[in-house]
Amino acid sequence: MAADGGQDLIILTTDKLSADSVSQSVTCPSCGAVSLFIGTTRDNFEGKKVIRLEYEAYSPMAESELRKICSEIRTKWPSVRRINIQHRLGVVPITEASVIIGISSPHRSDSLEAVKYCINTLKATVPIWKKEIYESGEPCWKENKECLWADAGKDPKQS
Repeated sequence: MAADGGQDLIILTTDKLSADSVSQSVTCPSCGAVSLFIGTTRDNFEGKKVIRLEYEAYSPMAESELRKICSEIRTKWPSVRRINIQHRLGVVPITEASVIIGISSPHRSDSLEAVKYCINTLKATVPIWKKEIYESGEPCWKENKECLWADAGKDPKQS
């Protein structure tokens, strides 16, 4: 529960994510806006056929960083009522959600801006690593270009 009575829910799971569940969890009578971001596994990257993604995380630190993001959102957009951030770990097949963020507020501009801030900050600061598995069989650990620890040629898990 956030200090203002709003709710923050953070879930790291190997289970399939549900946009309906996230949407329902942030809906509240005082809010006219529920904004969602759904990040899904696509079937290609730079001309290579992707067959699945695999995610790993250092869960205690990832959860701590996600809580910081919630706190930052509440400072920047005080009208935000409920926040739900879910990230899938393990194998994520093509077209399935890797991350879903839901944020509610009385008016759309705050929830829309907060969702964009949330996904951008998550990609830059949260220790969750992605491995792309290609049709050719070779895997490749990827770091988001937004990562604060990004350094060309370094294994992102060794940062």
